[in-house]
Amino acid sequence: MADPITPTRSELIKVKARIKLSQLGHKLLKMKRDGLMYELFEVLPKVKNIRANLVKDYRTCLRKLAIAQAYEGQIEIRSVAYSRKTPPTVKMGKKNIMGVVVPKVEADKVKRPLLERGYGIVGTSSLIDELVDAYEALCDEIVLAAELETTMKRLLEEVEKTKRRVNALEFKVIPELTDVRNFITLRLEEIERENIFRLKKIKGKAEAAAREESAKDAAARAAGPMVEVEAR
Repeated sequence: MADPITPTRSELIKVKARIKLSQLGHKLLKMKRDGLMYELFEVLPKVKNIRANLVKDYRTCLRKLAIAQAYEGQIEIRSVAYSRKTPPTVKMGKKNIMGVVVPKVEADKVKRPLLERGYGIVGTSSLIDELVDAYEALCDEIVLAAELETTMKRLLEEVEKTKRRVNALEFKVIPELTDVRNFITLRLEEIERENIFRLKKIKGKAEAAAREESAKDAAARAAGPMVEVEAR
């Protein structure tokens, strides 16, 4: 509304087209927002569960680590930790959720069979095996948690962005365009009334001039015979 408005029919057509486009965009953005909220509510329980499991499993790992260190010693624990030769690989991919690009993490399973762990079975106790089992399961959960939490974060950001756009269209853009349309419509109606009044005034003057001309002609015709009589 700050820019000067030209109250013409072509401008009115443009404003109506912009209103229609804005309303369509508002409808589509609301559908996108609802879809994102649905996807977000699908992810939230998974994130909540994985976080609870991470905390619980991490505490379990710390407890098993303390017991194993007490029985086996810290040097033995470190030698077991360094025994694995090939670290697991992690591949980062992408997937699309309602137009939002979120990570897709594909990782080799950290958990390995007992004979593939790299340390000797004979020289270690079951406490070591339980400790390795716990930490391998924890690492698998960390990879999954990273994917789910990043997905949740990006969905939240997109939901907020979409909500701001919906509100901007609903409470600013569309009302302002509607005010412009109403202003142009009223101005055009005023111009049309002024034109009609002007045309009626011009028509009235033309009719008055025609009546005056007719009266003069009639008077001239009536005066003609009288002049002839006086001449005789």
